[in-house]
Amino acid sequence: MTTPSARPAHAAPPPNSLVPEEGWHCGHYFYRFCRDRLPGVGGRDEFIAALNPTGDEMPQRLQGYIISGHKADFAIMVMDPNPLTIDAVHQAIMSGPMGAAIEPTWSFVSMSEVSEYVPSIDTFRENMIREGAALGSPELEARVKAYADRLPMMNHQRLSPEFPNWPAACFYPMNKSRVVGANWFTTPFSHRKELMAEHARSGIAFAGRVSQVITVGVGLDDWEWMVTLWARNPEYLKEIVYRMRFDEASAMYAEFGPFYTGYKATPEEILAHCRIQ
Repeated sequence: MTTPSARPAHAAPPPNSLVPEEGWHCGHYFYRFCRDRLPGVGGRDEFIAALNPTGDEMPQRLQGYIISGHKADFAIMVMDPNPLTIDAVHQAIMSGPMGAAIEPTWSFVSMSEVSEYVPSIDTFRENMIREGAALGSPELEARVKAYADRLPMMNHQRLSPEFPNWPAACFYPMNKSRVVGANWFTTPFSHRKELMAEHARSGIAFAGRVSQVITVGVGLDDWEWMVTLWARNPEYLKEIVYRMRFDEASAMYAEFGPFYTGYKATPEEILAHCRIQ
């Protein structure tokens, strides 16, 4: 989570706005069809339109999923600078004729950010030297330059991520532990940073197979973070989560909420898969 910067005491207050100074709002919404209420309800066209908003109601990012298991039938993930643009998609689903036969089962409200654990260019250089790179060597300078070139793009993806056109995804909330002997928030920052660097290296091993975005629910929802993983194949979801469970940041300090597994789908595909006529 980003450490907030202090404003000078004499500075003018910021303007009132729903739009973050950095990052976007994010909404994960999960639903179930109530089949006993469906006969005679109709509303197929309105449901499809709700998941294909246009004009001023169209958010920057929107993706729908068929959810596997009994926790939900379908889900949407939405991101936009304006939280009301996100919520308008939910309201459109529920206010249509089919909304009378749709039950919201869970949601998560969060925001994107650049984590305080993302290494600066100087920190990246120090890490390379600590791992054995020779000070002033061409190899070190090449790696530092490559990181410096990638960093703006990576931060852009953290703040306003593109949703990959990959078939599988999973979503789960998490907290950091506060138990005696494993309290993340009383652990020195330097150690937390080392643990998160190890965690990041585990994730990098899945580049090209898994993409992730972590959004922050602190102060906004019941859990502290929301993890979204997209994968080219569902087996990679299993592999990356299992691998990262062994990292100390996860093994000692992570608490996980419910997992939702989804498969990218259009509104028409959601209705067809769920046998909604």
